[in-house]
Amino acid sequence: MADNFPRAVDHTLRHEGGYVDHPADPGGATNRGITLATYRAWTKRPNATKEELRGISEQTAREIYRENYWHPISADKLPHGVDHMVFDMGVNAGTFRSAQLLQEVLGVLVDGRIGPQTLAAAAQADPRQLIDDLRARHERYYRGLATFATFGRGWLARLDSRHKEALAILLDA
Repeated sequence: MADNFPRAVDHTLRHEGGYVDHPADPGGATNRGITLATYRAWTKRPNATKEELRGISEQTAREIYRENYWHPISADKLPHGVDHMVFDMGVNAGTFRSAQLLQEVLGVLVDGRIGPQTLAAAAQADPRQLIDDLRARHERYYRGLATFATFGRGWLARLDSRHKEALAILLDA
């Protein structure tokens, strides 16, 4: 598979925006979509501050996304477009949850880790149908969250954009 990471991360960064510290967001303070907890783990500085997070460079965010999100979901081994659906959802809801949603759609063991069984099932699936099925499953996940009333409109707009970009990646492959 081709490395779709540069295109996928560009799309994700457009949606993540800048520094946010919304009191209703269980992820807490984020910048470029990177939470303070993720930033602290990445820098190996458990006392890194929100102000330091505010100053995170785009290059650092890209490195974190590749190492903490793209690689853990084996995105380079997923079909074109599916890689972006799983990656962007992983950024938004966590890689474990995103992997689970993919596994639910594929009808394989749901363990939150994308291994040989999940990759084989994804490779055998029709990628367009899989992208569409993931879109529906992601929407159902979002609508089931307690914070949907606060963040739902934004999540659904991002999901529509994620779906459109995934289909474009598939068509460009």
